[in-house]
Amino acid sequence: MIIEALQNPHYIIDFNSYEGLRNISITAFLFVSILILGRNLNKSKNIFFLKLISLIALSQTGYDHIIDIMNNNWNLEEDLPLHLCSFSNLIVISILFFKLNKKVFEFLFYCGFLGGFISILTPQLNYYDGGWFMYISYYVSHSIIMLVPLYMFYNLDYKLSKYSWLRTFGILNILMVIILPLNFLIGKGSNYMYLYEAPQIKNPLVFGDWPFYIVNWEVIILVLFYLTYLIFTRKRI
Repeated sequence: MIIEALQNPHYIIDFNSYEGLRNISITAFLFVSILILGRNLNKSKNIFFLKLISLIALSQTGYDHIIDIMNNNWNLEEDLPLHLCSFSNLIVISILFFKLNKKVFEFLFYCGFLGGFISILTPQLNYYDGGWFMYISYYVSHSIIMLVPLYMFYNLDYKLSKYSWLRTFGILNILMVIILPLNFLIGKGSNYMYLYEAPQIKNPLVFGDWPFYIVNWEVIILVLFYLTYLIFTRKRI
Protein backbone atom coordinates (compact mmCIF):
# COMPACT_ATOMS: atom_id res chain seq x y z
CA MET A 1 0.00 0.00 0.00
CA ILE A 2 2.74 2.48 1.00
CA ILE A 3 4.84 1.84 -2.13
CA GLU A 4 1.79 2.37 -4.34
CA ALA A 5 0.92 5.57 -2.49
CA LEU A 6 4.39 7.01 -2.96
CA GLN A 7 4.19 6.30 -6.69
CA ASN A 8 0.72 7.85 -6.98
CA PRO A 9 0.15 11.03 -4.91
CA HIS A 10 -3.61 10.67 -5.41
CA TYR A 11 -4.14 7.45 -3.48
CA ILE A 12 -7.54 5.91 -4.24
CA ILE A 13 -9.13 3.09 -2.24
CA ASP A 14 -11.68 0.99 -4.11
CA PHE A 15 -15.00 0.54 -2.35
CA ASN A 16 -15.17 -3.22 -2.97
CA SER A 17 -11.54 -3.96 -2.09
CA TYR A 18 -10.51 -5.60 1.19
CA GLU A 19 -8.90 -2.35 2.29
CA GLY A 20 -12.00 -0.34 1.47
CA LEU A 21 -14.44 -2.72 3.16
CA ARG A 22 -12.18 -3.04 6.20
CA ASN A 23 -11.97 0.72 6.66
CA ILE A 24 -15.72 1.21 6.16
CA SER A 25 -16.51 -1.53 8.70
CA ILE A 26 -14.21 -0.07 11.36
CA THR A 27 -15.51 3.45 10.75
CA ALA A 28 -19.15 2.35 10.88
CA PHE A 29 -18.62 0.42 14.13
CA LEU A 30 -16.99 3.38 15.89
CA PHE A 31 -19.54 5.77 14.39
CA VAL A 32 -22.57 3.84 15.65
CA SER A 33 -20.94 3.18 19.03
CA ILE A 34 -20.43 6.91 19.64
CA LEU A 35 -24.02 7.72 18.63
CA ILE A 36 -25.34 5.04 21.01
CA LEU A 37 -23.10 6.35 23.77
CA GLY A 38 -24.60 9.80 23.31
CA ARG A 39 -28.11 8.44 23.77
CA ASN A 40 -27.15 7.45 27.31
CA LEU A 41 -25.71 10.84 28.30
CA ASN A 42 -27.58 13.91 29.53
CA LYS A 43 -27.61 17.18 27.60
CA SER A 44 -24.70 18.83 29.42
CA LYS A 45 -22.47 15.80 28.91
CA ASN A 46 -23.45 15.61 25.24
CA ILE A 47 -22.52 19.26 24.78
CA PHE A 48 -19.19 18.64 26.51
CA PHE A 49 -18.55 15.60 24.31
CA LEU A 50 -19.43 17.60 21.19
CA LYS A 51 -16.97 20.32 22.18
CA LEU A 52 -14.34 17.65 22.73
CA ILE A 53 -14.90 16.41 19.17
CA SER A 54 -14.64 19.96 17.83
CA LEU A 55 -11.38 20.37 19.74
CA ILE A 56 -10.03 17.23 18.08
CA ALA A 57 -11.04 18.64 14.68
CA LEU A 58 -9.37 21.97 15.51
CA SER A 59 -6.15 20.27 16.67
CA GLN A 60 -6.01 18.01 13.65
CA THR A 61 -6.63 20.85 11.19
CA GLY A 62 -4.08 23.11 12.85
CA TYR A 63 -1.49 20.33 12.96
CA ASP A 64 -1.96 19.51 9.27
CA HIS A 65 -1.42 23.13 8.22
CA ILE A 66 1.53 23.69 10.56
CA ILE A 67 3.32 20.55 9.34
CA ASP A 68 2.74 21.54 5.71
CA ILE A 69 4.12 25.02 6.38
CA MET A 70 7.17 23.67 8.22
CA ASN A 71 7.88 21.23 5.37
CA ASN A 72 7.29 23.89 2.72
CA ASN A 73 4.38 21.86 1.37
CA TRP A 74 1.63 24.43 2.00
CA ASN A 75 0.47 26.15 -1.17
CA LEU A 76 -2.37 28.36 -2.32
CA GLU A 77 -3.57 25.91 -4.97
CA GLU A 78 -4.36 23.05 -2.58
CA ASP A 79 -4.51 24.08 1.07
CA LEU A 80 -7.15 26.77 1.40
CA PRO A 81 -10.29 25.50 3.21
CA LEU A 82 -12.43 25.72 0.09
CA HIS A 83 -13.52 22.12 -0.41
CA LEU A 84 -17.02 21.19 0.71
CA CYS A 85 -15.64 18.96 3.46
CA SER A 86 -13.38 21.83 4.55
CA PHE A 87 -16.38 24.15 4.94
CA SER A 88 -18.08 21.49 7.04
CA ASN A 89 -14.92 21.05 9.10
CA LEU A 90 -14.83 24.80 9.85
CA ILE A 91 -18.40 24.61 11.12
CA VAL A 92 -17.48 21.65 13.33
CA ILE A 93 -14.53 23.59 14.74
CA SER A 94 -16.69 26.66 15.40
CA ILE A 95 -18.94 24.66 17.73
CA LEU A 96 -16.25 25.14 20.35
CA PHE A 97 -16.47 28.95 20.14
CA PHE A 98 -19.90 29.94 18.80
CA LYS A 99 -23.49 28.86 19.18
CA LEU A 100 -24.64 27.50 15.83
CA ASN A 101 -27.87 28.83 14.39
CA LYS A 102 -30.30 26.52 12.66
CA LYS A 103 -29.32 27.36 9.08
CA VAL A 104 -25.64 26.63 9.79
CA PHE A 105 -26.59 23.32 11.38
CA GLU A 106 -28.71 22.42 8.35
CA PHE A 107 -25.83 23.21 5.98
CA LEU A 108 -23.56 20.98 8.06
CA PHE A 109 -26.17 18.24 8.15
CA TYR A 110 -26.63 18.00 4.39
CA CYS A 111 -23.14 18.90 3.17
CA GLY A 112 -21.12 17.45 6.03
CA PHE A 113 -23.04 14.22 6.35
CA LEU A 114 -23.32 13.50 2.62
CA GLY A 115 -19.87 14.85 1.77
CA GLY A 116 -18.25 12.81 4.52
CA PHE A 117 -20.28 9.73 3.65
CA ILE A 118 -19.22 9.79 -0.02
CA SER A 119 -15.61 10.49 0.98
CA ILE A 120 -15.57 7.46 3.29
CA LEU A 121 -17.12 5.20 0.65
CA THR A 122 -14.82 6.36 -2.17
CA PRO A 123 -11.64 7.78 -0.56
CA GLN A 124 -9.12 9.83 -2.51
CA LEU A 125 -6.11 10.84 -0.42
CA ASN A 126 -4.49 13.72 -2.28
CA TYR A 127 -0.68 13.85 -2.19
CA TYR A 128 -0.57 10.93 0.22
CA ASP A 129 2.91 10.39 1.64
CA GLY A 130 2.40 6.72 2.50
CA GLY A 131 2.28 7.30 6.27
CA TRP A 132 -0.30 5.96 8.69
CA PHE A 133 -0.92 9.35 10.31
CA MET A 134 -2.21 10.92 7.10
CA TYR A 135 -4.14 7.74 6.32
CA ILE A 136 -5.98 7.67 9.64
CA SER A 137 -6.33 11.45 9.68
CA TYR A 138 -8.35 11.28 6.46
CA TYR A 139 -10.87 8.89 7.97
CA VAL A 140 -11.06 10.74 11.29
CA SER A 141 -11.66 14.15 9.70
CA HIS A 142 -14.34 12.91 7.30
CA SER A 143 -16.00 10.79 9.98
CA ILE A 144 -16.22 13.80 12.29
CA ILE A 145 -18.08 15.96 9.78
CA MET A 146 -20.56 13.09 9.40
CA LEU A 147 -20.79 12.36 13.10
CA VAL A 148 -21.32 15.85 14.50
CA PRO A 149 -24.55 16.75 12.63
CA LEU A 150 -26.03 13.31 13.36
CA TYR A 151 -24.98 13.59 17.00
CA MET A 152 -26.69 16.98 17.22
CA PHE A 153 -29.78 15.61 15.48
CA TYR A 154 -30.23 12.54 17.66
CA ASN A 155 -28.76 13.64 20.98
CA LEU A 156 -29.22 17.44 21.14
CA ASP A 157 -32.63 17.72 19.48
CA TYR A 158 -31.55 19.76 16.43
CA LYS A 159 -34.08 19.25 13.64
CA LEU A 160 -34.40 19.97 9.91
CA SER A 161 -36.88 22.65 8.92
CA LYS A 162 -39.16 22.53 5.89
CA TYR A 163 -37.33 23.37 2.64
CA SER A 164 -34.00 23.19 4.46
CA TRP A 165 -32.79 20.87 1.69
CA LEU A 166 -33.63 23.46 -0.97
CA ARG A 167 -32.15 26.36 0.99
CA THR A 168 -28.90 24.44 1.54
CA PHE A 169 -28.79 23.60 -2.17
CA GLY A 170 -29.07 27.32 -2.94
CA ILE A 171 -26.26 28.21 -0.52
CA LEU A 172 -24.09 25.48 -2.02
CA ASN A 173 -24.61 26.89 -5.49
CA ILE A 174 -23.62 30.36 -4.31
CA LEU A 175 -20.37 28.87 -3.02
CA MET A 176 -19.84 27.09 -6.33
CA VAL A 177 -20.34 30.32 -8.30
CA ILE A 178 -17.63 31.95 -6.17
CA ILE A 179 -15.15 29.06 -6.13
CA LEU A 180 -15.42 27.99 -9.78
CA PRO A 181 -13.78 31.16 -11.21
CA LEU A 182 -11.43 31.28 -8.23
CA ASN A 183 -9.91 27.97 -9.34
CA PHE A 184 -9.08 29.51 -12.72
CA LEU A 185 -7.72 32.69 -11.12
CA ILE A 186 -5.41 30.81 -8.76
CA GLY A 187 -4.07 28.75 -11.63
CA LYS A 188 -3.06 25.21 -12.53
CA GLY A 189 -3.40 22.75 -9.69
CA SER A 190 -6.27 24.58 -8.03
CA ASN A 191 -9.27 22.26 -7.96
CA TYR A 192 -11.36 23.33 -4.99
CA MET A 193 -14.72 21.55 -4.72
CA TYR A 194 -13.45 19.61 -7.77
CA LEU A 195 -14.89 22.28 -10.05
CA TYR A 196 -11.79 22.52 -12.24
CA GLU A 197 -11.38 18.79 -12.79
CA ALA A 198 -13.38 15.74 -11.72
CA PRO A 199 -11.91 13.67 -8.85
CA GLN A 200 -10.22 10.43 -9.83
CA ILE A 201 -12.34 8.28 -7.52
CA LYS A 202 -14.30 5.33 -8.91
CA ASN A 203 -17.77 6.63 -8.14
CA PRO A 204 -20.91 6.14 -10.26
CA LEU A 205 -21.97 9.66 -9.28
CA VAL A 206 -18.93 11.11 -11.07
CA PHE A 207 -19.26 10.89 -14.83
CA GLY A 208 -18.88 13.12 -17.87
CA ASP A 209 -16.23 15.61 -18.94
CA TRP A 210 -15.94 19.21 -17.73
CA PRO A 211 -18.30 21.01 -17.29
CA PHE A 212 -20.95 18.33 -17.82
CA TYR A 213 -20.04 16.35 -14.70
CA ILE A 214 -20.81 19.51 -12.68
CA VAL A 215 -24.26 19.73 -14.28
CA ASN A 216 -24.79 16.05 -13.43
CA TRP A 217 -23.77 16.78 -9.85
CA GLU A 218 -26.37 19.53 -9.61
CA VAL A 219 -29.19 17.08 -10.30
CA ILE A 220 -27.70 14.32 -8.14
CA ILE A 221 -27.05 16.62 -5.17
CA LEU A 222 -30.56 18.08 -5.30
CA VAL A 223 -32.06 14.58 -5.27
CA LEU A 224 -29.76 13.43 -2.44
CA PHE A 225 -30.58 16.49 -0.34
CA TYR A 226 -34.29 15.91 -0.76
CA LEU A 227 -34.04 12.18 -0.01
CA THR A 228 -31.99 12.98 3.10
CA TYR A 229 -34.68 15.38 4.24
CA LEU A 230 -37.41 12.78 3.70
CA ILE A 231 -35.48 10.04 5.52
CA PHE A 232 -34.67 12.10 8.61
CA THR A 233 -38.03 13.87 8.92
CA ARG A 234 -40.31 10.90 8.34
CA LYS A 235 -42.71 10.17 11.13
CA ARG A 236 -41.72 7.19 13.24
CA ILE A 237 -44.42 4.59 13.73
